[in-house]
Amino acid sequence: MNDPISAAYIQRPLEMFQLDGKVAVVTGGTGVLCGTIARGLAGAGATVLVVGRAAAKGKIVVDDIRGAGGTAEFAACDVTQRSAIGDLAEQAIASFGGVDILVNGAGINSATPFLEIDETELDRILTTNFKSVVLACQVFGRHLVQRAQDKGKGASIINIGSASGLTPLSRVFTYGASKAAVHNLSANLAREWAPLGIRVNTLVPGFFPAEQNRKVLTPDRVESVMRHTPFGRFGEPQELLGATILLASDAGAFITGTEMIVDGGFSNCTI
Repeated sequence: MNDPISAAYIQRPLEMFQLDGKVAVVTGGTGVLCGTIARGLAGAGATVLVVGRAAAKGKIVVDDIRGAGGTAEFAACDVTQRSAIGDLAEQAIASFGGVDILVNGAGINSATPFLEIDETELDRILTTNFKSVVLACQVFGRHLVQRAQDKGKGASIINIGSASGLTPLSRVFTYGASKAAVHNLSANLAREWAPLGIRVNTLVPGFFPAEQNRKVLTPDRVESVMRHTPFGRFGEPQELLGATILLASDAGAFITGTEMIVDGGFSNCTI
């Protein structure tokens, strides 16, 4: 094999998954799932900027990363505001020299029956779950596109989707619509930016108990989920890390526009 880099990866394939020297920004990084993702990216070698609204929760994630020998900082940001995301991007670039990995994971949910959903709730969920992803991809995308054009350096954007974005699930009407929009946006951006080496994928968790979905996991709902999940259990947050690091690293260099589903088989179970 003439390519020495490829040859080295074949000899030491696990090195493809290393993120040493890369900078990752994780929005929603104070939550259960994205907090675990932030810790996992740092464990793989990335410098991580943990983004959220709650400084106390952010400090816990950052302290965990630093305590394990990693590098991380916290940034408070309202990701529903373009100006705030602009400040965040400037901070990341000034502090770390650039961004290689963007994880868009901020999200909220509601179990409101369809006929009772008002415009306030509709706007709140769509803004947090979808508009924030659009804004982050636009603001950080300008930096990533310019860097790719100037330096030929690619990047990875990972947008957090949902099983409810793949198929209609009861009781989460607005949430499901917002996540379906995220899936569509990711696929479109993947096609748009692939020539620049900027990969855009959707990480699709199945049912992972977290703050935003505990309110919808009523006993009858849990029974239904378990009946339709071949593994017969909820996912554990750390079980998202393999797929995340694959998408973020050189190991996933030819993966873009995909929906990486981590759901214990839920999406394949129709009985």
